[in-house]
Amino acid sequence: MAVKCTLSVAVLSGKGGVGKTNISLNLACALHQAGFRILLADCDLGLANLDVLLGITPQGNLQNALLGETSLREVLYPVEPDGFDVLPAASGVPELSEMKAESRGVLLSRLEPMLENYDYVLMDTGAGISGTVQAFAAMAAVRIVVITPEPTSLTDSYALIKVLHARYGLRDFLVLVNQAASAREARGFFDKLAGACRHFLRLEPVFLGHVRQDKKVTEAVCRQEPLLRYAPGCPAAQDLQALAAALQRARLDMADRLSGEKILRDLPI
Repeated sequence: MAVKCTLSVAVLSGKGGVGKTNISLNLACALHQAGFRILLADCDLGLANLDVLLGITPQGNLQNALLGETSLREVLYPVEPDGFDVLPAASGVPELSEMKAESRGVLLSRLEPMLENYDYVLMDTGAGISGTVQAFAAMAAVRIVVITPEPTSLTDSYALIKVLHARYGLRDFLVLVNQAASAREARGFFDKLAGACRHFLRLEPVFLGHVRQDKKVTEAVCRQEPLLRYAPGCPAAQDLQALAAALQRARLDMADRLSGEKILRDLPI
């Protein structure tokens, strides 16, 4: 019998504006629709915006929990009708985005016991290579690097992977190409990033997939609704459903590995 496990996923990006938070939100929706218990944690600690995308106003956030005013569990926000939990962060609080190592350790130690209550924990991190971003990336079982088809996104994503590899020895990265005009374009930009990682870092990132350009994405953001609720049949929503299915296979693979039934294999995309 396979061991039940929680899959923790850090959603990362080298630069801002690549749609990382929107990807995190809609993956949470897709996985919940598939019957899983989901925690979506806003880990962009000083510039949180998940609440804005969802049009919600949480009464508490990570800052309150870190100050000892409440517990992490008490600031969880159940999102209806989507059915998953959000762990909100604060916005405009530089002390959170520039947390010292000791404070990050306290936060992670408090967060860890909550993970076993969920099938997936999606951590929407900040953009870039701050110490807080690195800590969440190192904590996660799976790291998704979101890029867009533009040179600055490639260079910044390579820098992020390089730092995480050098500091933590991390070698496993899944790459998702967002806002792609076509599958061919997405694969071409992934190949450029993978080539640099292969040549300079001696590691092989895995192509997770792509999400197509779709005007429905912008419409959903303006309406403060998840895309999978607003336009579930649109091309971008279909791509996100496929990505959620890939994560389901990754979780099953991890459960099998933990139970000793088989050795971990490459993600079967």
